[in-house]
Amino acid sequence: MVRDMTFRTNFVLQCVSSIGWTAMNVGFYLILFQHTKTIGQDSGWDEPKFFLFIATTWFINSLVQAFFMPNAEEFSELIRTGGLDFALLKPIDTQFLISFRRIDWSALSNFFAGLLIAGVSLYQLATREIDPMVPTVLSLVLYVIFLGCGVAMMYSLMICLSATSIWLGRNQTLYNFWFYITNFSRYPMEMYNRGWGTPMYGFFTFVIPVLLVVNVPARLIAKPISPRTNEEWMLLAWALVATVLSLVVSRWVFRRALLSYRSASS
Repeated sequence: MVRDMTFRTNFVLQCVSSIGWTAMNVGFYLILFQHTKTIGQDSGWDEPKFFLFIATTWFINSLVQAFFMPNAEEFSELIRTGGLDFALLKPIDTQFLISFRRIDWSALSNFFAGLLIAGVSLYQLATREIDPMVPTVLSLVLYVIFLGCGVAMMYSLMICLSATSIWLGRNQTLYNFWFYITNFSRYPMEMYNRGWGTPMYGFFTFVIPVLLVVNVPARLIAKPISPRTNEEWMLLAWALVATVLSLVVSRWVFRRALLSYRSASS
């Protein structure tokens, strides 16, 4: 925070840039809903529910970009300059230290933009004449829990990619790969579960579970399908299992990569 406040103009411009990007996305989807009532035929994702989905995306992405992205980007530089040597010598878990060295506070501007969009969407759902909807306390609690699961899964994917810097050196291409993969999480999973998209649905749900990141918490609060089906409850259970597996696998990859590290002085 001291560093960001030292260069306040840069900090403000980064916040404005992030909010501007968010505003353009909102404008795009508002135009889209002028031509259709729902995202996907019979999916249940009408305009206010879909904007809850988008707000959930911003919550998760802003937390990941604020707390983990700057550190993942610097990991290859630590290897190149020998800074990883000093991290390994400190009496603290190396993965924890590497993951939380810096915080990009400007990235949290999208989090507050998400709060605004979510508040407007919930108000629209609660006050509409046909089928008004007010989330229960249980839904809100589960929503927060599965937001945390989404952040954990995204962190796991990011730490796996950053750990490959030990084997590959500079891996900017892999960070581009991270953005391409996470693009799939920005849309309702019903879009993929049809025709030739079915293999993608299975792969990004059960192998690299990025479709669970946003879809599970968003479905809990927006309830596009009601009442809940057995398939949805199984999806919730799989999200919890996938979160634990993601953290375990990322931990194993990180520690395995450290075994291949050679000190900058060697």
